[in-house]
Amino acid sequence: MNENNILRLPAEKQFQSEIEALIANEKNPVPTGWKMSPKSVLTYIMGGKSGGTVITPKYMGDRRIVEICIATLVTDRALLLIGEPGTAKSWLSEHLTAAINGDSSLVIQGTAGTTEEQIRYSWNYAMLLAKGPSFESLVKTPVYTAMERGAIARIEEISRCASEVQDALISILSEKRITIPELGEELAAKKGFSVIATANTRDKGVNEMSSALKRRFNIVVLPAPEDMETEINIVSTRVAQLADDFCLNAKLPERSAVEKVVTIFRELRSGQTLDGQVKVKPTAGVLSSAEAISLLVNSMALAGSFGNGKVTDAELAGALQGAIVKDDDKDKAVWTEYLENVMRKKGRGFASLYEECREING
Repeated sequence: MNENNILRLPAEKQFQSEIEALIANEKNPVPTGWKMSPKSVLTYIMGGKSGGTVITPKYMGDRRIVEICIATLVTDRALLLIGEPGTAKSWLSEHLTAAINGDSSLVIQGTAGTTEEQIRYSWNYAMLLAKGPSFESLVKTPVYTAMERGAIARIEEISRCASEVQDALISILSEKRITIPELGEELAAKKGFSVIATANTRDKGVNEMSSALKRRFNIVVLPAPEDMETEINIVSTRVAQLADDFCLNAKLPERSAVEKVVTIFRELRSGQTLDGQVKVKPTAGVLSSAEAISLLVNSMALAGSFGNGKVTDAELAGALQGAIVKDDDKDKAVWTEYLENVMRKKGRGFASLYEECREING
């Protein structure tokens, strides 16, 4: 298959040259089942150099948090990443497994429809009826495959899974084995097996994890970017990467455009202006860094497809309206109040954006 036609390459393909350089230049002990040492995994995630290869940073945040994540995976404990939407939980999970195993594809997406069979194993029922229970008719899940290989499985949005599905993980994480009573067999996990799960703090009450399951995880909370400059750098970096992937025929947004979006998001998110002088009503949705990245990429798509290729306040205004006004009546009122009480008073730098936003908002 031509990789140029793939909409989104997995991390191990997208950054293959960096992973190969780190493996080739490895000088530290490599744990069983891993492709590289914990120090090399850290370099892959945080950025640096390996020989003559520049390693781009994948996560822009607290280095100590990433060290704790990697150290957890060296032991037999699973890792649970918790945070607000858009704090790079899935992004970090994917890159950790890409560096450690060279394969980030062993993923279960947690939903209300996820079943226990999707955690443990299921059956090819046509073969089951024809030949009876056998390993040939057994359908392996990502967790089963990870145990078999001594690799890491990822479970996204674990708190969206029903409690009985979550409970299926308790024995797997405790005993490190899956019993298959239909065959009178059991699968014992190879060294290197672990699980990285993610949970959204906004979904905390959907299916609260039991204390028994939480004890099987080392829990790491990923915070939102602490300061404005860090968030601007995160957003700018990811927008540039996505722009290359999508060939948007538009110039990257100027720093001033990114700064405007991040300012608006941080103020609506925190409930006050950056200087702390004016209280702001928050919107129903979480205006995360990920949302800001999507907004700016969408603005580039507008500029490249229907404009002159340069992101202007007109494109930003259209994208802002869609990102902010979601719970229509409430969010529109909040956005209108923000425009009139905050943005209108910000001065010349926001004047054009204010006019464009007011016109679209009606």
